[in-house]
Amino acid sequence: MGERPAAGGGKWVDVAPERVGRWLENFATRHGAYREEGLTLVAADGAEATLHAPPGAGEPASVAELIRAALEPRRLGLLLARKGAVAAGIADGTELTSSKVDTHYVQGRTAAGGWSQQRFARRRANQAKAATADSAGIAARVLLPEVRTLTALVTGGDRAAVDAILADRTLAPVAALRAGRLLDVPEPRHAVLVEAIALARAVRVLIREP
Repeated sequence: MGERPAAGGGKWVDVAPERVGRWLENFATRHGAYREEGLTLVAADGAEATLHAPPGAGEPASVAELIRAALEPRRLGLLLARKGAVAAGIADGTELTSSKVDTHYVQGRTAAGGWSQQRFARRRANQAKAATADSAGIAARVLLPEVRTLTALVTGGDRAAVDAILADRTLAPVAALRAGRLLDVPEPRHAVLVEAIALARAVRVLIREP
């Protein structure tokens, strides 16, 4: 499902749970036989790959345990947010079973100065505050009724926007399930929410090659 550079070197790769076995075979083909040190593979040529369990899959101690846990169906909450846009949903396994998407107008920044700039800033702040409140309401309607059935909440988009929404006290039970990873997604839309399910289920692998 694509790869991206990792801070400090190496790269991150997202692997669908159903493809982890094949990915391990390909890793051995590229780098030679490997030994397992917990969730880290150390190959003959010095390459290393560390597997990370997807949200809601617990804390497996071995690669085999991780694969089993990743393949089990889980109910995940999804919350994606960027400036003025929000998408919330429930994923049951690979299917999106309920969702709500909405957008709110928030003015962009201006180069104007003086009192005009101050009025603009106040107006923009009020718009952003209203958008956050409405987004929190949407998240509450979609996620709160199902919170006891969820194994994790997976978020994506802009971290500040997501943090602001989850700061709403009514969403405390949902925020308590938040997974550490923030998905890198474009402006939330229904199609983006559907695509986020694959990322939320994926096994993340950090690869460092010699």
